Amino acid sequence: MTSWMLALFAFAAFFVGYRFYSKFLAERVFRLDPDYITPAHRFNDGIDFVPTNRFVLWGHHFTSVAGAAPIVGPAIAMIWGWGPALAWVLVGTVFIAGIHDFGTLWASSRNRGESMGAIARKVISPRAFSLFLLIIFFLMLMVNAVFAVIIGTLFTNFPASVIPYWMQIPIAIGIGWLIYRKGVGVLWPALIGLLLMLALVGVGAAVPVSLPEQMAGVPSVAWWTAIMLAYGAIASRLPVWLLLQPRDFMNAHLLFIGLIMIYLGVFVGRPEIVAPIFNTAVPPDTPPLLPLLFVTIACGAISGFHGLVSSGTTSKQLNRETDARFIGYLGSTGEGLLAVAAILATAAGFATFEAWNTHYESWAHASSSGIAAFVSGAGNFMGHLGLPVALGTTFVSMMVVCFAATSLDTSMRLQRFVLAELGRQYKLPALSNINFATGLVFVLCVALAFFADPDRPGQGGMILWPLFGTTNQLTAAMSLLILSLIFWYTKRPYLLTLIPFLFVATVTTWAMFINVGNYLAQGNLLLTVVGGLLLALNIWLLLEGVAAVRQRREPSEVLEAN
Repeated sequence: MTSWMLALFAFAAFFVGYRFYSKFLAERVFRLDPDYITPAHRFNDGIDFVPTNRFVLWGHHFTSVAGAAPIVGPAIAMIWGWGPALAWVLVGTVFIAGIHDFGTLWASSRNRGESMGAIARKVISPRAFSLFLLIIFFLMLMVNAVFAVIIGTLFTNFPASVIPYWMQIPIAIGIGWLIYRKGVGVLWPALIGLLLMLALVGVGAAVPVSLPEQMAGVPSVAWWTAIMLAYGAIASRLPVWLLLQPRDFMNAHLLFIGLIMIYLGVFVGRPEIVAPIFNTAVPPDTPPLLPLLFVTIACGAISGFHGLVSSGTTSKQLNRETDARFIGYLGSTGEGLLAVAAILATAAGFATFEAWNTHYESWAHASSSGIAAFVSGAGNFMGHLGLPVALGTTFVSMMVVCFAATSLDTSMRLQRFVLAELGRQYKLPALSNINFATGLVFVLCVALAFFADPDRPGQGGMILWPLFGTTNQLTAAMSLLILSLIFWYTKRPYLLTLIPFLFVATVTTWAMFINVGNYLAQGNLLLTVVGGLLLALNIWLLLEGVAAVRQRREPSEVLEAN
């Protein structure tokens, strides 16, 4: 089978989903009100709550959720064949991720811009609030520590991406200043910034920047990790209009150009898919497809992190409630396209089946080389357009770094919001102090990165990374449960989220049991204890949710109106 046929099928599925299903959700389920006063207007503080043009906000939301995970997950899941991976991405995006991302944005907007953890307090119970925030904080701690390592590894392996990435920051600040302080329209500054970024790709390829392999006995990846965590803390402290919004808007365009070039390369070159549709000869160390497929591919199908972004930063910038469909559902669709691109790059980006089979010779090798396979395959696709493969590889690596860094500082900002909510709940005012909370987040991330694994400084977060998939999907399941209860209390069609909740909760719990059993058999005490704790929290939260069904709540208790 040729790759262009799969690409065309995916386009058709996503188009139908957005054109018809999201319209149904907007009008019949969420009942969006163009006159509703959103939290961005009610609590405008110029830092976190800022009414934002929907195209700019879509850029922030899309690039925040489209980190490295929608590339890594599908690239790893290809070990089972491209059929299961593609099916899960398409079904998950259209019917689960769309309503999840759209719904969490809407629910947060109707609850003063609060996170899903805070909304759990109203919808389920105060205990659920504490338990859910604990899981959310743990998830974001992993995301921060690991994404910093991923970016550091990309900088080390693809030094041509260093200059384009770091020069993007002053360009974005300049754009933010022009738009918000000088009143310049968004179009021309964004186009100029994008052209500068594209020019910097050539500069980066000509002048690659590398750190020494060792400095003061610390490897270069660890230095990059520390630098990225420091950057993330500073960026998360700045007003959203100064760096986050303009940079994410540029990154969205950059990502779109990258996706267009990748897909054009597919349609022009029409490379044959060398990977099997179902791999019947998986390596011995490969875990079972069921249920592990559904936690290996999280971002790109359904991801709890998306709900945290929707209810964390995006809801605080929503200008009109009717923008939620464009930002929430279309944002998940865009990530689905990225996941499909990752599947195509790892299914048709290899020259022969033998080359593909060598890459997927073991689960361990596939897990550690997912991004590299995507960058190489996507660069080969761009080669079909006449672009030198080296330049195409530089562009793709810079693209991955840019939106991985976007997810990093967005996640650090979200962690600060979680601390603030905990501070308000337990009367700890220091946690609501923006400087103290930012500093605490930075210290915790550095501690995990540098002290969890003394043998690999800077990469300590990778110790806990095997728990990311299940923790992420647990978060998604709980967000779907909260939406189901809101629909139940307000007499809306709750089965649209209840059925996805039951599916995601079932496969996640199943996967967690398998993983904890494996960690125990391997003698890995840390993962056994932490994984067992998360499993217990999962079951506890599910029981809290079941108990909440018997409660009687008025619609005004779970949704605010004008």
